[in-house]
Amino acid sequence: MLIINRPHTDPYFNLAAEEYFLKNFEEDLFMLWRCEPSVIVGKHQNALAEINIRYVREHNIKVVRRISGGGTVYHDPGNINFTFIRKGEPGTLVDFKRYTQPVLDLLNNLGVHAVSGEHNSLFTKEKKFSGNAEHIFKNRVLHHGTLLYSTDLSKLSQAILPASASYTDKSVKSIRSTVTNIAEYLKTPMLVESFTNLMLEHIKSAFPDTKVINLTTESENEIHKLVRSKYLTWEWNYGYSPSYIFHKHTLTSSGNIQIEFHVEKGMITHAKIDADFLSLAEMNALECELTGIPHYPEPLMNLASVERLIEYFHSDFEYEFLHVFF
Repeated sequence: MLIINRPHTDPYFNLAAEEYFLKNFEEDLFMLWRCEPSVIVGKHQNALAEINIRYVREHNIKVVRRISGGGTVYHDPGNINFTFIRKGEPGTLVDFKRYTQPVLDLLNNLGVHAVSGEHNSLFTKEKKFSGNAEHIFKNRVLHHGTLLYSTDLSKLSQAILPASASYTDKSVKSIRSTVTNIAEYLKTPMLVESFTNLMLEHIKSAFPDTKVINLTTESENEIHKLVRSKYLTWEWNYGYSPSYIFHKHTLTSSGNIQIEFHVEKGMITHAKIDADFLSLAEMNALECELTGIPHYPEPLMNLASVERLIEYFHSDFEYEFLHVFF
């Protein structure tokens, strides 16, 4: 099994690297990697419904969709991600225990009572520290999981929201659990880098015939191409969300406004606006301009009709704008 050295912390690159190795290599692989602050949504989720859009924008937290299913997770340098990519026979590829057991073994050896629980998550003291997901491609499986080690849990809880009642859809909803950091339960404190190295050595001993390699220039270039063509795009990270209806009734500094959007592939296909501080003509103009526009802040904020709302929002315009339209 090849262990690929992954020093990158860019979430776009790291998610693209998984897809690249899954689809372009034949060897079994293992990777440990970390990211700068980011929110990673599952393939079949409505990204906007899972995040606190104002918070992630204010704190420059990247939002990236992955190719596996499951729920939304938060990454930062205190979170360690582990990835197995292996080949096998159809019908035998999905095996969460095979890939989470080495993690449980290491933690229990360190005196942390760690167990597997519902939805293929890992827990200690009934608190979750790891979420796991898998994706099948031909005769290969990608298994990846998070390990909350010393993550900023306050930022995690603010960046990820419970499923918003404003969105009606058939997307996969995240299941919220009380989370914790592994570092809190270790008898001997250690930095996240030290724990990462310990995890790496444990994998080497658990899977014989391992070989550590670095990314080649060719692989880096191909991964960057995939980042540009897919993982950096609005179409993948937001537009890929399942169809939904967004409906919200908000009391703004100017008065009541009620909005309903029908959204397909991230684009508003129907808009209905009712505001007691707008004239009928203004509401009709706004509805017409909104139709055919991505349900995303920048395209909406650049519309002439939306810009005219600024004169009605007497306080923080961007706050009220995001509060009304998302």
